[in-house]
Amino acid sequence: MAHITFYEKPGCGGNARQKALLLQAGHTLDVKNLLAEAWTREGLLAFLAPLPVPHWFNRAAPMVKEGTVDPDTIDADSALALMLDHPLLVRRPLMASGGEHRVGFVLEEVDAWVGLAGQQASAEELGCQGEQHRCNGHHHEDGDHEHQPGTCR
Repeated sequence: MAHITFYEKPGCGGNARQKALLLQAGHTLDVKNLLAEAWTREGLLAFLAPLPVPHWFNRAAPMVKEGTVDPDTIDADSALALMLDHPLLVRRPLMASGGEHRVGFVLEEVDAWVGLAGQQASAEELGCQGEQHRCNGHHHEDGDHEHQPGTCR
């Protein structure tokens, strides 16, 4: 079983259910407050850099929902600067184990990464996911494509 550092938004029901799945699968967690962490550019990039910039964002964050921030048009440097000032913008949870970093909780990906002992949960049960689908290891909001599903760049 893995020891996972799990960065959450305290009080988030989706994060609570995600932690429960990990614990029920036998993993141990070091739970940290994503919003109170003293993030650095390098620290956030360890999680975010492998993903396209639009996938860094919590699409339910107030600044995104009200249109102040557009994840689909912002550049990486501007996005990172905003996230350092407003960590609620970061897609969660952030998870790290064994030198690997993950953004978001997509059941199939977490199961392949650390194992979930056959547990199942719906997107609604996991919360914080929005309407996403699998695309070669990345997940997109529906309609968030500049390429065909399955050919993620």
